Amino acid sequence: MSKLASSLLSRVSHDLHESKQAPVNSPGHDDPVVTEGAGAQTKSGKTATLAWAARTDVGLVRSHNEDSFLAQAPTFAVSDGMGGHAAGEVASAIAVATIAEHAPAHADDLLLGAAIESANSAVIEGAITGKGKTGMGCTASAVHIELNKMAVAHVGDSRVYLLHNGALVRLTHDHSYVEELVDAGEITADEARVHPSRSVITRALGSDPDMYADHFTIDVSAGDRVLLCSDGLSSMVEDSQIEAIAVSSATPQAAVDNLVAAALQEGGHDNVTVVVVDVVDDGVMDLHRRYYLKRFVTVALLIVGIVAALFVAAMLFVRNSWYVGVNGDTVAIYHGVNASLFGQDLYALSETSAVQVKDLPDAMQQSLRDGIVVGSEAEAQATIKSYHDQIEADKVHAQQIADKSTSGTQTSQENPAVPKADGETTEGPEEEAAPGEAAEEEFVDEGGE
Repeated sequence: MSKLASSLLSRVSHDLHESKQAPVNSPGHDDPVVTEGAGAQTKSGKTATLAWAARTDVGLVRSHNEDSFLAQAPTFAVSDGMGGHAAGEVASAIAVATIAEHAPAHADDLLLGAAIESANSAVIEGAITGKGKTGMGCTASAVHIELNKMAVAHVGDSRVYLLHNGALVRLTHDHSYVEELVDAGEITADEARVHPSRSVITRALGSDPDMYADHFTIDVSAGDRVLLCSDGLSSMVEDSQIEAIAVSSATPQAAVDNLVAAALQEGGHDNVTVVVVDVVDDGVMDLHRRYYLKRFVTVALLIVGIVAALFVAAMLFVRNSWYVGVNGDTVAIYHGVNASLFGQDLYALSETSAVQVKDLPDAMQQSLRDGIVVGSEAEAQATIKSYHDQIEADKVHAQQIADKSTSGTQTSQENPAVPKADGETTEGPEEEAAPGEAAEEEFVDEGGE
């Protein structure tokens, strides 16, 4: 058995010893056991902030308290013992200790139900081994709250309520004779509270090894209040009054105090145990923050990946790029692209040449200043060679023109032009006509006249 179970059983034995030495029969003689707490409980990386309080009271009629409760956030439970003095309290103590030991790590109702079924086996074993009495038994109602989920499991007539938006809803279904009568329509819920057979339980821990627990999971949200109680409250106080007290009580501690007081005011015929748990933070906002943070990180990583891919592509492009440009007064070959990024040049001088920029046409000079992109270094070298060849060809052509111009000038100086009567010139002196030819021309002219 766990240390918690041993501690609870030791406390029960101590209480029995004290009661035998100084029995007290006056109402309210037992001091109520109270525990409360508030804080954040972390399970598997998920945080749920809860505030809780629990109280158990012997009541005004019973001589001893057979109820036990568990307030070990995020698991809470109430157990109502049966079997008489020194038996019911042992059964309920074993039950809550076993539930605490087998409580699930998450809001898994199947596992929570299994914890109650383990408690049933432990109670049966306790009766066999003499830790209690034969025939002892108890109820068990437990919840496990994780973020906005609450697992519920129960056996018997201890109840679990949920106060949501000011309305109280009973989540559990009593395993009792009167509940079956209510389900059959033979009596009302109010009549069930005062029915002579209201204490008859149809399913409990400690008798049937094959007993099973009812279990389910529901959603909860910030602002919800969960209430667990033994029938010492539900059989004495109407649900409408429980709702009114739960709504009007500011804190869980105030709620348990007011509910126990209401049960005592109605007669306190049974032990009264109440556990109240407030869902302060259901973790939904945190989940939203994590979702959007994860989405932001995903988008950011995607953007970084795209930028990195573009950068790598750009670097590969730069490394495989060549252009012909200007280096001072001459034409040169550059490796890269004619641009800068963040103040860093994306090119490097690879090879110079003797080709003078001024020897090229103006349009070509401008193109070189902008950078003429080529496919490779060899293509750049071929381009510069074409410039050199073109310049040389232009020089030869110019020389040829100059030579022709010089030759024509010399011929003109050897054969000066002679002006004619009508203003035209001839290449050299006009030859004299033979006398016969002149006479003949005159004759022809005269004949013509």
